[in-house]
Parts: sequence; C-alpha cells; structure tokens
Amino acid sequence: MSPRTRASIVVVGDCLRDVDVVGAVDRLCPDAPAPVLAESSRRERPGGAGLTALLASRSTQRPVRLVTALGSDADEMRALLSGVDVVALGAGGTTPTKTRMLTDDRVLLRVDSGGLGPVTASDEAVDAIAGAGVVLVSDYGRGITADPAIRAALTDAAARVPVVWDPHPNGSPPVPGATLVTPNLGEARGYVSAFRPYQGGKHSQGFPREQAELGDALREHWGVDAVAVTAGSSGAVLRTATGTSVAPAAPATGGDPCGAGDRFAASVAVALAEGSAVDDAVRRGVADAAAFVAAGGASGLDDDAAPEQPDPVAAARARGATVVATGGCFDLLHAGHARTLAAARQLAGEDGVLVVCLNSDASVRRLKGPERPVVAEADRAEMLAALASVDAVEVFDEDDPRAVLDRLRPDIWVKGGDYAGDDLLETPLVRSWGGEVVAVPYHAGRSSTRLLARLQTTDPVPSGGTT
Repeated sequence: MSPRTRASIVVVGDCLRDVDVVGAVDRLCPDAPAPVLAESSRRERPGGAGLTALLASRSTQRPVRLVTALGSDADEMRALLSGVDVVALGAGGTTPTKTRMLTDDRVLLRVDSGGLGPVTASDEAVDAIAGAGVVLVSDYGRGITADPAIRAALTDAAARVPVVWDPHPNGSPPVPGATLVTPNLGEARGYVSAFRPYQGGKHSQGFPREQAELGDALREHWGVDAVAVTAGSSGAVLRTATGTSVAPAAPATGGDPCGAGDRFAASVAVALAEGSAVDDAVRRGVADAAAFVAAGGASGLDDDAAPEQPDPVAAARARGATVVATGGCFDLLHAGHARTLAAARQLAGEDGVLVVCLNSDASVRRLKGPERPVVAEADRAEMLAALASVDAVEVFDEDDPRAVLDRLRPDIWVKGGDYAGDDLLETPLVRSWGGEVVAVPYHAGRSSTRLLARLQTTDPVPSGGTT
C-alpha cells in the first residue's frame, strides 16, 4: 500500500492521442514498392501530457489532475485518462493523433492527423495550478504554456511548490524559479545554440561532461534551480548551483523508447511529491524510465497497468484476519519505536497485518515546529516499510489520525503506554465500529526529540536512554 497524502500533482500541457496499428508484413503492394501491413490489433492511449498524467496516477495514490485542451472528442479522451481528474480547456477541432504502423516492434510509418484551435485559460485551470502540491509541465509545443494566465499561474506556483518542466523545442521557456527542467540531450544542444554559439561540447566531449556544460548554461539562462539533461541509455546528468551529479541508467536490451521521457518526468514529480530531494528524484526517474522501456514502453502500457499493488489491509479483511494500526512521526527511528512496533505486530497474530499511520512532513512541522522533521516523509515511510513488523504505511496530513483511521477502520489501535486510552481524541471513533484502543509498554527516555538534543552535544546516548 503506497503512502497517501492529499497534496495533488497537477500536470499542465498538451494532450495527444497515440494509436498503434500492429500487424504482419509478408508481401509488397502490387501497385507500388510498399509493404502491406495485415492488421492484427489496434491500441489507443493518451499521449503527450495525457500519458505523463496517466503514468503519474499509476505511480501514486495522491490525486493527479491534468490541465489540458480537449476538442470535440473530449469524451473519448477522458475515457483513455481513467484515474486522472481532467480540467479541460475548450478548443475547436480534435485531439492531435499520431498513428504508428508497426510490425515486429518496428515502426513502418507514422500518420499524423487532427488538431486543436486556440485555447484560453479558465478560472478552474488557474485554481487547479494554485492548489497543487507539485506541478509538472509537459509541454508539447501546442500553445497551452504560452497562455498568459497559465504562465502567470505557473510562475506563482514556482515560488511555492516544486515545479518540474519537461520542455519542447516549439514550446515556451520554463518559468523562472522552476525546480527542475528536463530536456534531452538534443533539445539541450538546440536551446543553448539559440542564445550562444555552441560547438557540440567542443571543450567537454562525452557523457557526462557535455550534459553538465549544457545544463549549467541552461540553468543560468532560464533562471531555474536545476537542469537534468537526459541522455537515453546513458542516464541523466543533473546540474544545480552546487555542482553536478550523474544518474546512470541500468542496461536494457530491446524495448520501445516511446514515452520514456514522459515516464522519467512523471516519476520525478511523484518522488518530489513524496518528499525526495531533487537528486534522488532524478535517480528514481532514470531507473523507472529504463524499466519502462524494457517492459515495452508506452506500447506495453496496458500490460504494465494490469498488476496492481496488493492491499494488505483488504487482503486481511477478506480472510477474516486482525488489522492493527499504530501511528506517529517516527522522525528518527530508535529502540523504543522498534519495541512498540513489535508489540503491535504481535497483537495482529500470525495472519493479521500492522499498518503504521505516519504524520506527513506538514503535519510534523505543525506538531513539532519548523525544524522538524529531520527525515522527509518518503524516507520515513520507506524505513518503516522495510521493518519486518510493518505490513503497510499510510501517510496522513491532518494533526491527528482520525481521518485515516476512519478509512482503515482497524480492529486494534495501538498507542505507547505514555498515553491514556480513554483521553485520546480518536478513542470514541475507534470504538464506534467495535475497535479496541490498546496501550503497549512505554520505554522511557527514548524519543526522536531526545536523540536530536543529544546530537547537539558530543556525549553518546546511554544504552538505558533515561537521561
């Protein structure tokens, strides 16, 4: 079960329609030297910003919204974007469509059709951007990012939340202050050549030196925080104000590279929404893009989406097992946490599950102060999920766990013994569906706050932990 918060990921950009016509070729056309494709199947999927939004929605349980232009085929496009909340800008015409003719995974021909008229931003679109937790611009050069109102909303967003910008040679430049811009190597060369003579890496040949040189020039020119220049099977090179880092790609053979850039951008945005640092987000994006290509790329999207992550809580319910939940900030894991989690897991029995309800970064800041948490929620959730006692982690944004408990409805809610069960805000709620509130032994002196205080001195933490 993936961690959940309410912070939405808003994708802004141009939606396309991709069609693959797949078949076999065993003869030539009698009236021209052209192959005859005997069609065996046809696949349709969203392309452009639509594909990016769909990939993001399948990678997270956070809400994903897509601000895009739709024409007279809007209902058809919405059907292809299942799971994505679409904020549509009206436009005349139909969605631009790219139809590929394939045999043995090789493209014989591409046919482009359709097209949309000019679009104008709506209040709903501007409000969607304003309410985003992370914004991902998927620009395919068809005018949405050039709209003055959309551009103003993106500029405002860049001052508040992470903004990832996947650019296009025919699109608009990234807004100043964007968190990360993700051109590929060819695009980066073209962008730099537009404002200064560029000799194709004359002074820094090869990977990663050319990518670092291009990224540094573009970061300064655009006034953005960071640029990640992607280089296909080599990976990506991230250039920030503090230096250069490389994210090599895992070797992959075969596969279809169509959609790899969208997969990369979507994964980066999801990682940032989960609290990852930019360099970690880029590494995740490279790894996910390589796996995406190896699995067949966009053409294998339906197969890729089929196996959903199992929900251990639903599975426990189905077999009549006990669901136990506990919660907290878990900022710095320590022995007290481990003992509490182990005791909670014992209450679930051999066949039950333990779910940890984890305060989000925003929730911890409100509870503990602006310097907390020390460890971001994505890392806290990952560390908890790695423990043998923990079956699932649920992140919540509120100041107390009642909303997440109402969704999970555990049979047992576990708190450390320093809490009085009858005095807890959530006790009446848990008891309303027949659940129990249970205290487990409290291990005095062990807390994240005490550990942080100790880190400010040179004294070791005593094994008893009582000072």
